[in-house]
Amino acid sequence: MRITDLLDRRSIDINGSAASKEEALNKVIDLMCKSGKISDKKAYAEKVFAREKEGTTGTGEGIAIPHGKCDAVRSPGLAAMVVRGGVDFDSLDGEPVTLIFLIAAPNTKDNVHLDVLSKLSVMLMDDSFSEDLRKAGSVDEFLKIIDAADETASIDNYGSVADNAKCNIVAVTGCPTGIAHTYMAAEALEKAAKANGCSIKVETRGSGGAKNVLTAEEIAAADFVIVAADTQVPMGRFDGKKLIDCQVSDGISKADELVKRAIEGDGPVYHGSGSADEAGGAASGSFWHRVYTQLMNGVSHMLPFVVGGGILTAIAFLIDGLSVDINSLDQSMRSNFGSITTAAAIFKNIGGLAMGLMLPVLSGYIAMSIADRPGLAPGFVGGLIAANGTSGFLGALVAGFAAGYAVVLLKKIFEKLPAALDGIKPVLLYPVFGVLITGLFMLYIVEPPVGALNTWMNTSLNNLGSTSKVVVGIIVAGMMAVDMGGPINKAAYVFGTASIAAGNYYIMAAVMVGGMVPPFAIALSTLLFKNKYTTEERKSGPTNFVMGLGFITEGAIPFAASDPLRVIPSCVIGSALSGALSAAFGCTLMAPHGGIFVFPVVDHPLLYLVALAAGTVVSAVILGLIKRKKS
Repeated sequence: MRITDLLDRRSIDINGSAASKEEALNKVIDLMCKSGKISDKKAYAEKVFAREKEGTTGTGEGIAIPHGKCDAVRSPGLAAMVVRGGVDFDSLDGEPVTLIFLIAAPNTKDNVHLDVLSKLSVMLMDDSFSEDLRKAGSVDEFLKIIDAADETASIDNYGSVADNAKCNIVAVTGCPTGIAHTYMAAEALEKAAKANGCSIKVETRGSGGAKNVLTAEEIAAADFVIVAADTQVPMGRFDGKKLIDCQVSDGISKADELVKRAIEGDGPVYHGSGSADEAGGAASGSFWHRVYTQLMNGVSHMLPFVVGGGILTAIAFLIDGLSVDINSLDQSMRSNFGSITTAAAIFKNIGGLAMGLMLPVLSGYIAMSIADRPGLAPGFVGGLIAANGTSGFLGALVAGFAAGYAVVLLKKIFEKLPAALDGIKPVLLYPVFGVLITGLFMLYIVEPPVGALNTWMNTSLNNLGSTSKVVVGIIVAGMMAVDMGGPINKAAYVFGTASIAAGNYYIMAAVMVGGMVPPFAIALSTLLFKNKYTTEERKSGPTNFVMGLGFITEGAIPFAASDPLRVIPSCVIGSALSGALSAAFGCTLMAPHGGIFVFPVVDHPLLYLVALAAGTVVSAVILGLIKRKKS
C-alpha cells in the first residue's frame, strides 16, 4: 500500500495555522473527516487525544505523527497539515512543529496504521524530504513529493553493498513497540555504513515481526555485528563474532560512531551457546544494563500471574464482604475471611495458586535470560525454595541470578567434555547439577540469614508493643512496603494478626493501610506521570487499584523489581505516613485481611480513608518526581 493511497486531497492543508497543540489536532482531525473515512468524529478524536496523553507524538525536527485506531474509522487514512510559523506540540526536542501527519486506522488486526507510521517515520528522517513538503506550493506538488519518496522507501529491506568495502557489517534493530525506532535505527545505520564505505545488511524486528532476516551465510561472511535493540534478539547465531550490543536509541543517534567502531574492530567477541534461539540483546553493553534487562525478563513473565491471581483473590474478598456480616463471626472464622462462602473459596483458591507461581516464574525467567533454556529449571526451583521458605521476593531475585550464572559456569566446565556428550548436556547435566547447586545455595546460604532477620524483626516488633501508637504505626506500615510480600512484610503482618488476639486492633489497621498504599500509589503514579513509565507499565499500572482494594501489596512487586531504589523508598514513606495517621486517628481493625471490603468494621472509617489517600498521594508524587523519564 502506497502512502498516497491513504492521503485524500481534501485532507491536506499546506497553509495551516494553530495557536496551540489542541487546536492543531482539532484542525487536522477536521481534515481527516473531510475524506469521508470517519463515521464518528467525536469517537475518533477521543482516540487521538487519548494517544497523545500517553506521550507526545511530536518526534522532533518539526514533525508530529498523531494517530488513532478505533471502530469509528471506516478505512485507513492520512491527513496532513503544514503549520506556517509552527506550533508548540510538546515535542521530544522542544522545538515547534511545522509538519503534521495524522493517521486513522480501523479497529482490525492488520495494524495498517503501524506499517504506515513506520514507513512515514523513515521517510521523514530525510531532512530534504520534509523540507520539500513544507515548501510545497500546492496540494498536487505535496502529493507528488510523497509519491516520489515512496518509490524508494521501504521498511522491509535495509542494506547496501560497497565496492572494496572497509568492513562487512550485519546488524539487528528492534524496540518494544516496533513502530518507529526500529526502522529509524536501521535507516541511520544504513546511511552511516554507506558514508563510511562499508557493506551492511540490517534485520529489523518490528511490529510485523522479523524482516530482512540475516542468513547463516551472511553472518559467517560478516566482519562485525551490531545489535541495537531494546527487545530480546536471537543471539546464539553470532557466536564467535565481534559484536556491539547497544540500545536502539544509539542506533539512531550514534550510528556513525557504531560503524566506525566496527571498521576498527572495536568490540568484544561474542560467546554464546551457538543455539539460534539463544536470547540476548536489549543491553547497552554495560554490566548494570544487562542486569536490568535480565531482571525485566523475569518481571514481564511474572506480571500475568500477579495480575490474574491478585484480581481473583480480590474478588474472593468482595464476595465474602457482600455475603457475610463480619461482626457476627467469631475470631476463628474471621481469619478465614475471603474463603468463607463457597464462591469466595473457589476464587481465592485459584487466585492463590496463580500467586504462588509468581516467585518461581520471576526467578526462572531471570535465569533463562542469563543462561538460555538450561537456566529455566534451576531458576524455578530456586524461586520455589524462596516462596516456601523465609526469603520470599528478595530470595527469588537472588535465586534467579544465582541459577543463571551457575548454569553459565556449568557450560564452561562441560565444554571440556567429549563432543559425543553434547546431546546429554541440556537434558541431563545442566538440569541435575544446576538444580542441585541452586538448591544448596538457597537452603544453606540465602535462607538462614533471612530467617534470622525475620526472627529479629518479630522480636523487635513485640518489644515495641507498649511504645507510642504512632511510632508503632509508622514502623509496621512502613515495613509492609519494604519487600511487599517478603519476610519483612510478613513479619509486620504476623505481628498485626497476633495483636488482634491481644486486643491491639490499631496495629492491624496500620498494617493493612500500609500494605494498601504501594499498589494504589503505583497505579496513581502511572496515571499522573505517564512519561516516567514504559507503555507496558502504563497499561498494567491501573490494575493495581484493584489489588490495592483487596490489600494485595504484591501488585507493586513488578514495579519495585524493575526500579527498587526509587519505588521501594517512595512506597515506604507513603505507607509510614498512612500508618502514622491511622494510629493518630484511633482507627482499629479486627479483621486480618480484606482491604476495602472490611472498611465497614474499621473504627473511624472515613478517617481511615483519609490516611490511605494521604499516603497514596505522597508516595505517587515522590515516585513521579524521582523516577527517570522513559524514552
